[in-house]
Amino acid sequence: MFNDIGPLELVALIVLAVLVFGPDKLPKVIQDVTRTIRKIREFSESAKNDIRDELGPEFKDFEFEDLNPKTFIRKQLDNEDLGLKEIRNGFDLKKEMAEVTDAVHSRDSDTSSASSAGSSGGRIDMTKKPETPDPDDRPPFDADAT
Repeated sequence: MFNDIGPLELVALIVLAVLVFGPDKLPKVIQDVTRTIRKIREFSESAKNDIRDELGPEFKDFEFEDLNPKTFIRKQLDNEDLGLKEIRNGFDLKKEMAEVTDAVHSRDSDTSSASSAGSSGGRIDMTKKPETPDPDDRPPFDADAT
């Protein structure tokens, strides 16, 4: 419940409570707060049980924590029926990034075939400089573009 409170913050809250309520009334205030929290928890559990009873036996395994999107997605990704674990384990991000880096820097093991786009399956050599056109050559004219 209080996972995000550090030790220094806890000490500051205790000192603040002693200053506000005083050392005489502090035990009574703590009892009242714990009693209120206990009643809220009982009310919450009672409401959850009532909802489960109203939903019927088909939803006996229904957990309210599954309504949290993070929990729902985590539970679905861990599901063995979908086969997502094999896909996730079969995908090596470092290997894929190394292949992309090698392709960009043209460190392919077969650099002679990378220069010809037809023999490499449609690959384009990114290191090849484009041919500079002659100054007398006119660019192609597209009548539909004007």
